[in-house]
Amino acid sequence: MHEQQDFSARGRAVTLSHDEICALIPHAGAMCLLEGVESWDQQTILCYAVSHTSDANPLRWHGGLHAVCGVEYAAQGMALHACLSGTGNRSGAGVLASVRDLRFFAESLDDCGARLWIEARRLTGSEQGFIYDFKVRTAAALLLSGRAAIMVTESSGP
Repeated sequence: MHEQQDFSARGRAVTLSHDEICALIPHAGAMCLLEGVESWDQQTILCYAVSHTSDANPLRWHGGLHAVCGVEYAAQGMALHACLSGTGNRSGAGVLASVRDLRFFAESLDDCGARLWIEARRLTGSEQGFIYDFKVRTAAALLLSGRAAIMVTESSGP
C-alpha cells in the first residue's frame, strides 16, 4: 500500500505517472485510465491518457470505445484534481451524480490519435461535492465537453 502524499502545496510543479495516479484515485489496474498529469492548480487539472488505444481497455465494447466513455476519463481527472488540490475527502469516495451540457464532437475515442488530453476546471465545491467543467480532446480536436456534479460519500471501507 502506498503512503498518501500531500501534493496540495506543489501546484503546477508536480507531474505524476500512471502508478502514482493509481495510488491516489479509487481505480486500480486497467480501470485507472489516466497515464499522467501535465499540470494542475487549485482550480484546474490537465491530464493525459493513452489507454483509449488499448484493446484491453475495460470500457471497450464490441471492438470500439464510444465517445461517451470520455466522461469516465474526465471523472478520473476530477477525482485526481480533488486529491491533489487538497479539496477531496480521502476518507470518502466521489460518485458521479449528474452530467449536464454533454456535447460530442466525435463518435469514438479509439481512433483519435496517440494521446487524449483531459481538462477539468472546478467551478464550485464543498465537503458534500464538486461541480466541474470538462473537456476531452486530442492535440488537434475537441472530442467531448460537459459539466459534472460529483457527490462525496462516506467510505465503506476500514
